[in-house]
Amino acid sequence: MKSAITFCLLVVLVLSGTRRTAEAAQVYGMPYVWLADWAKANGFEVRWLKPDETLQLSKNGSKLVLTVDSRETQINGVQVWLLLPVVARNGKVCLAQLDVERTLQPLLWPTRAQASARIRKICLDPGHGGKDPGNQVGSNQEKQYTLLLAQEVRTQLAQAGLKVTLTRSTDTFIDLPTRSELAKRQSADLLVSLHLNAAETGRDSVQGAEVYCLTPAGASSTNARKEGSFAGWFPGNRHNDLNLFLAYQVQKALTRNLAVPDRGVRRARFAVLRNAVMPAVLVEAGFMSHPKEGRKIFTAAYRQKMARAIVEGLLAYKRAVERGV
Repeated sequence: MKSAITFCLLVVLVLSGTRRTAEAAQVYGMPYVWLADWAKANGFEVRWLKPDETLQLSKNGSKLVLTVDSRETQINGVQVWLLLPVVARNGKVCLAQLDVERTLQPLLWPTRAQASARIRKICLDPGHGGKDPGNQVGSNQEKQYTLLLAQEVRTQLAQAGLKVTLTRSTDTFIDLPTRSELAKRQSADLLVSLHLNAAETGRDSVQGAEVYCLTPAGASSTNARKEGSFAGWFPGNRHNDLNLFLAYQVQKALTRNLAVPDRGVRRARFAVLRNAVMPAVLVEAGFMSHPKEGRKIFTAAYRQKMARAIVEGLLAYKRAVERGV
């Protein structure tokens, strides 16, 4: 790693509407900035929690925890997966410029909506359906419970005064590209795809919630699996910042309300996200395969609680982006 870092000229970062400068480095051909310089330019205090391993940045109630040689970080108590790992040389820590622009900035300084971009209608996409059962645990199929969860989320969103549509309201199969197209036809302001996870190994230990948004162009996904031709730019990338902020708000609400392990905000190029013309996320609300979590997911009471958490996250997003509109 050390031999891969070479110094280059100063770069200019645009953050929160202000020009910030930070000395830069190249790591395997990708531009990085010195974390201490970026922190100082933006008013963050830096201290090591574990020398040469974990450090914390803090400012006016905002707190970031970063780990050297890792993509995992915490932003105000919520786990977020970086696009590229944090690296160090001789005790000097670097952060990818791509993460400065596409991870930190959208979460620390959220984008505000235009007056015409108020959130009035949400499209819910119950994962799978028809010939596609999704994950299966015993006789329990994911497609059944994503639909039940979507119906509960719809009820609660309607009570909050929002219009809600579903990509499917019965046990029918819908092609993946059609799902985002349906949201477009319905003039939805947000697209939320609902899923339930399952672990192939470690079923007794793997549990918790994770929320995905579309991977920005030029970065690898958190779960990159031979993305190949799908690694470029897509229409959904027009909303990179809002996609991330939406995923963050839903993840925060899920983990805090359900008291489940925080598996983090992640990036992926799922088909339902790639062509979404509105901010979109894919929610993996829990693990059907976990003995305890799965049993709870199969109950109406817990699904109502899951739905309440998702709705809380969506409303928090709505309030934040519409502030001042």
